Amino acid sequence: PSHQAAWRWSCSPFQPCVALWSWPCPDRVPLCLDLLPALSGEDTTKGFFQELVNILFSYVCKSFRRSSKVLDFHHPHQLRVGLEGFSLELPDQPENLEQLLVDCKDTLKYGVKTGHPRFFNQLSSGLDVIGLAGEWLTSTANTNMFTYEVSPVFILMEEVLLRKMQEIVGWSEVEGDGVFCPGGTMSNLYSVLLARYHFFPEVKTKGMTALPRLILFTSAHSHYSVKKSAAVLGIGSENVVVVKCNDRGKMIPAELESSIVTAKDQGCVPFYVNATAGTTVYGAFDPLNAIADICESHGLWLHVDAAWGGGLLMSKLHRVKLQGIERAWSVTWNPHKMMGAPLQCSAILVKKRGLLQDCNQLCAEYLFQTDKHYDTSYDTGDKTIQCGRHVDVFKLWLMWKAKGSEGFESQVNKCLENAEHLFDKLKERPDFELVFKSKPEHSNVCFWYIPPSLRNMPPGPERNRRLHEVAPKIKAKMMEQGMAMIGYQPLGDKVNFFRCVFSNPATQTEDVDYLLEEIARLGHDICIRIETDL
Repeated sequence: PSHQAAWRWSCSPFQPCVALWSWPCPDRVPLCLDLLPALSGEDTTKGFFQELVNILFSYVCKSFRRSSKVLDFHHPHQLRVGLEGFSLELPDQPENLEQLLVDCKDTLKYGVKTGHPRFFNQLSSGLDVIGLAGEWLTSTANTNMFTYEVSPVFILMEEVLLRKMQEIVGWSEVEGDGVFCPGGTMSNLYSVLLARYHFFPEVKTKGMTALPRLILFTSAHSHYSVKKSAAVLGIGSENVVVVKCNDRGKMIPAELESSIVTAKDQGCVPFYVNATAGTTVYGAFDPLNAIADICESHGLWLHVDAAWGGGLLMSKLHRVKLQGIERAWSVTWNPHKMMGAPLQCSAILVKKRGLLQDCNQLCAEYLFQTDKHYDTSYDTGDKTIQCGRHVDVFKLWLMWKAKGSEGFESQVNKCLENAEHLFDKLKERPDFELVFKSKPEHSNVCFWYIPPSLRNMPPGPERNRRLHEVAPKIKAKMMEQGMAMIGYQPLGDKVNFFRCVFSNPATQTEDVDYLLEEIARLGHDICIRIETDL
């Protein structure tokens, strides 16, 4: 179209800006076809972006405001049928830009503010403004991480970040390789893939039928992605040996040794051990040096899943909990967790340089030509199992520039201070009970709310049955009211308990105190009704 849109803005501090269209054709509001690359589409595009930024800025501000809700909960069927004009259905005819902006606002309105200081539900939380800016730029660039020719700056940034992370792990300058992956599960899958190829390179061409029965080992508290990796790679989940843990959730080295010997006696071939640095529920750290000794004595690949605990490497105070990680053959580290990078941002670090390339490369001639006019070692796409790969490095690189290593260290220390504050508060209160009495190693704090009727009840099946119902009912009410959010789960013989995790730099001790009071308030009301029903 040759005509242009003129924009006027109506803003108040309490309501997001609303675009008031002043349009040469009063019977038509602009459509996406009026945006660039349309002729004379710059003004319309600029206005659309400005209004979108207003919506996003309002959302960011609300995310940090304690008076705002963490979520405005609705059941799936309610969102499915539509709320207040918000429809998920896809039209045949294009909708105008004003409607698209309304849809953007509604999408945020009915979602969860994971950056809210009182969102304790997941290991990845917080909303880093610099990281957010990095994600916006990444989407604007809209490029692919497979070759230097289409992604020169991002490829070099990835190299710099990986080298820095390998240095922090403790590997020498002549060691180390890696790649950023779409999440910790994929990073863990890479570790199993590489370990199998390292010991049995023929698997790449001949498949699993050419191999003996392989066995890998992981702890009872490890992430489920290890079993999933074995299933996806054709090894089979039944060939994953689950090693016993102590009461604190740490792998018992003697049990690992015994399991390896048993597997060998059964004619199987052990090849891989996964140790966890920061388990998902308890936040436990496996004894890495003891496990590394066992792996060395049996010639096994040692992988450390530090997706959650890797951030502690940034802290001089807490990195001792990962002592021995430098002996690993591969490491998973998720900066989108403890370091607060926007999702997703995960890396697989590999000690043996060149192994990723040898394992995965297929030399597609339309991408990885050898006669290019630049150093083709920077065409990193053949190191991965993907072709298209999202740029996950820029936001982390920009955050590192903004904070420095010292800024990340302060951030990590603060999160663990919050966990210790919660732990100390729980010890003082008769209406709560800790799952384990020792001080938390990570920022995970696990506990039960104990309603009045159960406080003097002796341990046993009936108490467990009733206690098992408490956390789900409190969480349901908490989500309906929307002012905080925390996770719960059973584990082993332990009935449902709350797991509070801290990775959001915006969270302060006042938010921790609020959480306890909110759980107690909701729990008191709900449990009165439960006891009345009983």
